[in-house]
Amino acid sequence: MDEEEYFKGRGAQIKTGNKFLKAQYVEEHIEGLDEPLLTAPTTQLFYETPKKIVNKVTSPDLGMAYSTNPYQGCEHGCIYCYARNSHEYWGFSAGLDFESKIVVKKNAASLLEKFLLNPNWEPVPISVSGNTDCYQPIEKKLEITRSMLKVFAQYRHPLGMITKNSLVLRDIDLLTDLAKDNLVHVYISITTLDESLRRVMEPRTASALKRLQTVEALAKAGVPVGVMNAPIIPGLNHHEIPAVLKAAADHGAQTVGMTIVRLNGSIGQIFEDWLRKNFPDRFEKVWNQICSMHGGQVNDSQFGRRMSGEGNFAEAIHQLFRTSKAKYFKDRRMPPIDLTKFRKGGNLSLF
Repeated sequence: MDEEEYFKGRGAQIKTGNKFLKAQYVEEHIEGLDEPLLTAPTTQLFYETPKKIVNKVTSPDLGMAYSTNPYQGCEHGCIYCYARNSHEYWGFSAGLDFESKIVVKKNAASLLEKFLLNPNWEPVPISVSGNTDCYQPIEKKLEITRSMLKVFAQYRHPLGMITKNSLVLRDIDLLTDLAKDNLVHVYISITTLDESLRRVMEPRTASALKRLQTVEALAKAGVPVGVMNAPIIPGLNHHEIPAVLKAAADHGAQTVGMTIVRLNGSIGQIFEDWLRKNFPDRFEKVWNQICSMHGGQVNDSQFGRRMSGEGNFAEAIHQLFRTSKAKYFKDRRMPPIDLTKFRKGGNLSLF
C-alpha cells in the first residue's frame, strides 16, 4: 500500500458514484488529469432544518420501532457502515463524503418535543442513533444529542442508544435520571479488541479499552448497558468473539448482541477497495467467506438472512457466539423498559 495515497484517519479511500446525480466527476481516464481528483478531506458541516426527526422503522429484523438521528454522515468512518448508502440521498458520496460532510439537524430537540406532544402518540422506545452515531466528534461542541436527552427526560419517554464514543459519559447525569424510572438502555458497540485493526477499520472511534471503560462507568452509575459485538467479519474479527464477550461481561455489561457483516449498495465497492489496500494477503479469504454467508454475494436484502447470514460458516460464528454468551452472560439481562412514566401532553416547553 502506498502511504502517500492512503488517507490516514479516514475509513473509505474512494468516492463512489451517486445514482441520484445526473453528472459527476470520474477517474476512468486518469491520464487526462493534471492533478488527482481526491485529496485528504477536511470535515465540513451542513446545517439542515428538517420537518421531522422521528422515523418509523418498518424492517422486521432491526429490533426497533422508531429511530431518530441528529446527524447524517459520521466522522467515525467505520468502513462497513450500512448508513453510508443513505448519504447519497443528500447528493454526496457514500465513501469519503459520508465521513467528511456531516449534515447537522440543528432543530432536532424542538422537533422531538413536537413529536412527543402529539395527542395520539402512545409511547414505545425510540432508538437514538438508528443510522449514524449520535456521539460522533462534533457532538462535543454542538450538544444536539444532549438537548434531545433533556426532552426525553422532561417527558419521561423511553429510549435506546448505541454508540462507539465515550462522549456518552458526558450525559451520565441525564442517563442516570432516566435509568431511575427504567426509561433507557445504552449499548456500546465493540467490534474488535485489536487496536491495529480498529485504527484502520473504525479510524475516528474510541479505542476498545475506552469503550470498555465506558461500559464499566455506565454500569456503576446504574445505567442499563449492553454491548453489540457487530458486525462480525469473517477472517478479520470473528475469532475475537469469546474475548470481546468476556471483556464486556467483566466490565459490567448486562447483555450482548451481534450481527453479521453485509455490504449493500456502494458499501461493497468501498469495503473491497479498503480490504485490498489494508489486507491484500487475506482479501480472497475474507471476501469469499462474506459471500458464502449471503447467497453468493456480499450484499443481502433478505429479511432474516441479511443480519445473521446463512450456511456453514455463519452457523459456526453463531455457535461460537451462543457458547460464549452462555458462558459469560448467564442470568444477565437488561431490565424491562417502563412505558407508564410517559407524561402525555408534557410540562412547560423547553423551547
